[in-house]
Amino acid sequence: MAPPDLPLFERDREQAVLSAVIGELRSGRPALVTVTGEPGLGQNELLRWAAGQARDRGVHVLAARATSAEHELRYGVVAQLLAPEDRDIATRLFVAPQRPGGLPGLNHLLTACHDRPTLLVVQDVQWLDPASLRWLEALARRLPRAPLALLTSTTGTAIDRPEWSVGTPLTGLASTIELALPPLTTSGVSAAVRTVCGVPGDTDFTDALAQATRGVPAVVHEVLLRFTRTGCAPRAEHVEHLRALTAEVVGDHAAQALSELRDPVAVDVLRALAVCGDLLDFPLVCTLAGLHPVPEARLRATLMASGLLTPRDGSPPGHDAVVRARILEEMPAADRADLYARAARLAQRVAVADQGIAELLLRARPVGAPWAVATLRRGFAAALRSGRRDRATAYLARALDEPLRSEERARVELQLASVQMVTAPTAAERRLHGLIRSTGTGTGLRSQAVDLCLLGGDTRAARLAQPTGPGTLGDPAPCDADVPAPRRGSGTGSPPGRRARAVAGDATAPRGGNTSDPAHRDGSDEHPERTTTADNDATVSERHELIALLRVARFLRHEETCPGVPPAPALPEHSHSPAVAGVRAWEHAMAGVHLEASRRLARAAFAPDPGGRPPLVTPRLFACRALFLTDDGDEAEAHLATLLNEAHRQRAAIAIAHVLAVRADLHLRHGRPDAAARDLAAAEAELPPARLHPLFVPYWASLNLVADLQNGRPDRAREIAARPVPSLSEECATSAYLLFARGVLARSEDDPQRARAYFRACGRWLLHYGCVNPAVLPWRSLAAEAAHALGDDAEALRLTREEVRLAARWGTRSALGRAELGLAVVIRENRTEHFRAAVATLSESPARTDYTRAVLELASAESAEAERRTALALTSRRASTAGGVAPGPLPGFSQALPAPAGVPPGRGAAPHPRPPAGWPALSPAEHETALLAASGLANREIATTLSVTTRAVELRLSGVYRKLRIRGREELRALRYGPEGG
Repeated sequence: MAPPDLPLFERDREQAVLSAVIGELRSGRPALVTVTGEPGLGQNELLRWAAGQARDRGVHVLAARATSAEHELRYGVVAQLLAPEDRDIATRLFVAPQRPGGLPGLNHLLTACHDRPTLLVVQDVQWLDPASLRWLEALARRLPRAPLALLTSTTGTAIDRPEWSVGTPLTGLASTIELALPPLTTSGVSAAVRTVCGVPGDTDFTDALAQATRGVPAVVHEVLLRFTRTGCAPRAEHVEHLRALTAEVVGDHAAQALSELRDPVAVDVLRALAVCGDLLDFPLVCTLAGLHPVPEARLRATLMASGLLTPRDGSPPGHDAVVRARILEEMPAADRADLYARAARLAQRVAVADQGIAELLLRARPVGAPWAVATLRRGFAAALRSGRRDRATAYLARALDEPLRSEERARVELQLASVQMVTAPTAAERRLHGLIRSTGTGTGLRSQAVDLCLLGGDTRAARLAQPTGPGTLGDPAPCDADVPAPRRGSGTGSPPGRRARAVAGDATAPRGGNTSDPAHRDGSDEHPERTTTADNDATVSERHELIALLRVARFLRHEETCPGVPPAPALPEHSHSPAVAGVRAWEHAMAGVHLEASRRLARAAFAPDPGGRPPLVTPRLFACRALFLTDDGDEAEAHLATLLNEAHRQRAAIAIAHVLAVRADLHLRHGRPDAAARDLAAAEAELPPARLHPLFVPYWASLNLVADLQNGRPDRAREIAARPVPSLSEECATSAYLLFARGVLARSEDDPQRARAYFRACGRWLLHYGCVNPAVLPWRSLAAEAAHALGDDAEALRLTREEVRLAARWGTRSALGRAELGLAVVIRENRTEHFRAAVATLSESPARTDYTRAVLELASAESAEAERRTALALTSRRASTAGGVAPGPLPGFSQALPAPAGVPPGRGAAPHPRPPAGWPALSPAEHETALLAASGLANREIATTLSVTTRAVELRLSGVYRKLRIRGREELRALRYGPEGG
């Protein structure tokens, strides 16, 4: 209850009514006044104030208070009222036998009232015992004949509601008044803060107090008393502390009310309501509490009278979360878990929503029924859809407490770990390691566990999956032959030396380079009957998948230099596993050999597994990256869309994030930095950077850096480049991407010394991991351009010629065209012819930005020879033959065009003209369009080259003219080429 000195804030209207009633009572006019409201609103304080006012005016006052402890005590309240008039009344009322129709002391009281006006004050009439209730109702019927007023208080719903409180004809001519007390308004709460704390409170503090206490004066007063004891001022910075104190006070009030509730049936119903009152209606809650003879209406009234329940918009009573928690804390743990289990069963029988039942099951003991696990898994999916990952993991963790078959348990563990990889990666790794070590795991689950570990950056898991004994992952012989030779004398098995055929598109030539078997040439298996039965065995398929994943782990992080770590085995040359096909495609692409085989293998990685095993994510991601390098970006984008849809269906946040990151890489390669930025933002929403494993930090940072650079945000790019990376990040292959990106940034800032250092470091790192293909990252040509700018022509020519040789060996038009462009930039002899060769090669590739740069470089070179017609003819030929195919930029990154374009400065080369004023203010798109327009291309030709509309070109040129303060193309051409432009 509220302290006695609780100020009566915002009770002026009620005080005026009571003062008027007291004044009329002195004139001989009787009245019945009932003050109602929720517990804590100050009903009893208002009655005590009225009693004091009556005494001051000479009115005789008789007071009593009903309590739940005395609810069964006959005439308990009557004894309190009449004790001042008759000291022996209590003995007669409690001991003497009750006479039918008897109303002890009533006539004496009425007689005495004629001599002096009397005010009867009865607090908490909701707890009146039945005898006292009848006595007071009889008094109310007799009020018109005596100068007597009855003033009562209640919490709103009495167990047996007095008839006088509703204004029945029983009261005759007496005034019947009901005063419903409202909660305090914000102004009232503000006044309470000023009164108790001594200083006005901040608006935020007052609003938070009003919201947390719901304006209940008793709670407001006690919270403020406790708050002032801490010595804090009522300021906004203490709002969280204020909320904690409020929860504590509300809980204490609930515990006090619960201790005063004597009815065991009411206590059971109250606990049942605390468990499932939001899910089940009141009759079902009573059923859950057990069989009892108490009527439902009486139970409801008892609970409402206790103040532990409040009506909400006419719906069944509900609990505050704090009150509910305090009610359940009073129960023994075993009884509480059993009550939740019984509530879950009842909710399941009446078809409550899955998440509601799942919430009950979270706190219940194991129920041992199949529906429980199914409900928890459906609740898990629903929680993920709403973005509540913590709740989703709680549902699946609870499902593991139920009795499950071993394979079903492993599937739940895997599903749980896929979410915990984002929320609790350490716990997910421990869970997955347990699955990997388990021998009873179902088909494909061990491989899926390793796959998930690799997405999380855990490369140790691939080693944990390595079996021991003959035919292990570390034994290359069984891997090459797929199956051991049959035992001597065995009548079954395949002939010695026979190997398994590959799935369609999965076969490659042997290491010698050729084979006479047609199946090896076209990648198909025309004789499926030759496939050995052992190849179809699940153990062999799992072994091949684990080998592929171990090769991925080796690429991500070299551990073979550590003592005691055996080298990763070679991939099986012939395997039905799509995972093997995907990883082999990537390894071919890294080595820069077998272009067609790499393309076929990458496509085979997306074929269904012949044994029906579930597909793995990591090998397919590497297959997509291999397709980037084979100039099949559109096909890779389609596969990435499939992977993304699959990850969304499975609610695998970590897989979604990695697929989005790889697609952002593709967007950058195709010259779409805005799309790349969107995918990167979506990936970080799924997997926050703070949760990203250090092995992947350099790759993601490099993508963000280049996307920001290309989207015209160099400041953010510099911030990313300067951001420190974890020490473990320096041990992984993805470090090369960040070094390359930093080199691109230094190149855009015209710092060749720093750019060459970064590109060289990138190259050393790639070579350390066995990557020689310039299609992965063209570090050689960019390092060569930096060396050329620094005057080191010998190094520049060596690097560019090496890149041309490696690109020719790989065989894609984009890689070769970029290499030829790099050579043309640094060579001095026949520069124009080299540019022409680069333009011709890139015109048949998807490298849009490189083709544009080559055209500009060729136009610049030809302008010195007055031969711009050749560049225009090549551009027109590109427009007529490309069919609008959107080309892509440098592999891995789209670079800013040099401003202005031309021959890079160096020995024997003409220096660049000084950029015109306003040139740095151009956006990348305007910059690119201005260079093409200055080179003599018409708007339609520019639109075709850039794969945009003619209207877009016109708008860009308008922006260029405005920023450069020129009038048209002639002035742009003059600014672009200068006096020596010809």
